[in-house]
Amino acid sequence: MDIVRIGAASPDTHSPETIGAKAANLQRMAALGLPVPPAFVLPIEFCAAAVRGNADVAEELADGLKQGIAYLESATGRRFGDRRRPLLVSVRSGAARSMPGMLDTVLDVGCTADAMRGLIRSSGDPRFAADCRRRFLESFGGVVLGIEASAFARRLHDAVAAEGAGSAQALDGEALERLVAAYEDIIEQESHGLAYEPMDQLKSAADAVYRSWMSERAVVYRRLQNLGDLQGTAVTVQAMVYGNCGAASGSGVAFSRDPSTGATAPVIDVLFASQGEDVVSGSHTPDTEAAIARSLPAVAAKLRNALTRLEDEFADVQDVEFTIENGTLWLLQTRSAKRTPQAAVRFAIDFVREGRITAAQGLQRLDGIDLAALATRRLRDAGTPATRGTGASAGIAVGRAAFDPASAVRLAGAGDPIILVRPDTTTADVAGFAVAAGIVTAVGGRTAHAALVARQMGKPCVVGCAALAVEPAQHCARVNGSALNEGDWLSIDGEAGTVHLGRATVITERPEAELKEIERWRASG
Repeated sequence: MDIVRIGAASPDTHSPETIGAKAANLQRMAALGLPVPPAFVLPIEFCAAAVRGNADVAEELADGLKQGIAYLESATGRRFGDRRRPLLVSVRSGAARSMPGMLDTVLDVGCTADAMRGLIRSSGDPRFAADCRRRFLESFGGVVLGIEASAFARRLHDAVAAEGAGSAQALDGEALERLVAAYEDIIEQESHGLAYEPMDQLKSAADAVYRSWMSERAVVYRRLQNLGDLQGTAVTVQAMVYGNCGAASGSGVAFSRDPSTGATAPVIDVLFASQGEDVVSGSHTPDTEAAIARSLPAVAAKLRNALTRLEDEFADVQDVEFTIENGTLWLLQTRSAKRTPQAAVRFAIDFVREGRITAAQGLQRLDGIDLAALATRRLRDAGTPATRGTGASAGIAVGRAAFDPASAVRLAGAGDPIILVRPDTTTADVAGFAVAAGIVTAVGGRTAHAALVARQMGKPCVVGCAALAVEPAQHCARVNGSALNEGDWLSIDGEAGTVHLGRATVITERPEAELKEIERWRASG
């Protein structure tokens, strides 16, 4: 198999149709001299055969993985699964068109028991090493072995409660080692056991990423987004960088401009002492750019600079995943940002005015948006908000509360609009997104995968409502002490980040100035 290598010494470029949009953009970032961890790619052409379990392709994949790991070992000076300076890798998907959060990822692959000891030797930090092992077991157990996430979540909850820690980030090294042992027990009890050899783990992870192409959420997403022509996913294997290795480390997502409102200021979320999936999963409420600027001002400046360079390179608003490892910035991904229709109009107008694109290109970017129906909607007589969160996707929605995707589909069939209310959102909720008029979550940030999908679908979304306690199994919630039951009316403002109990009146205003400018483009064309 011909693998594709990505790194400072690999200037070749390949199309998204060959290696996926994610890897193609990684190549462009590396060519710009931006800090990208080295990686290699198994091309899209092998996806269909890998999903079918073709024996000949399995041999090719094994050979490609072997070549790729040799390249990463040479590029990093580490050895895969080593007892002294271990190389760990992430195994990620990548179709020719972005499918945020719909395909699987496995992190910290190669973190065997031996490699965990190697991380202790190389870092001098037993807590960091145990945390990497814990994360690997959870990621591999869920994605590759098919163990329910709740099995790990219960053990994590018990460990946090026993230590009075508040979160996994607050667990000390000894508590994490006990949690690792508990996770190992879960895997022994609920599966055929864990692959002990690093290369076996890697092959299993790559197979799982290929298989995720046919997962229910991925199939539903492709149908909803008219992506039926896509041929499959590539597999990108990248050297791990660690956002969980100390106070000067973290992971985050940055938008070069606000994808909800269209404002020119970047939108940046970060979780310190974390890895990337913590941010995009929507299961945590992150900090903002201000937190980076306070503690790591040089990193904040480098990130801003990178966002500007990427906008220049791609001539579009970018959605960037990054990791900070001991004060060093690494960029893991960039793609054109999913955006609300209102933001799409604002971006097109601003980019034409800035000379980044032509008026004809601006019109092309607005193709598919119903400009005649475009309007700014506002709530009237909504009263004091029952709770506030973070506006993740601008717009107004008024509808009846539903607490899981199945209930949302059922209630939507009765004809009234629906607000999907969740503890957090995952991309597995995509069927509920499709029928909902708006989305509200108790935790999560603007940059979570689910918030991206909400913006792409034009659904108002408010996340991180700390005063909201949701009980999906009981089909109810409490909002600042008030009961919210299935079918009750809610009103939300996805720009202001407010949630109101009851059915408010909606006022509609058209963006006349923007629409006139777009008409001028058409007239001059």
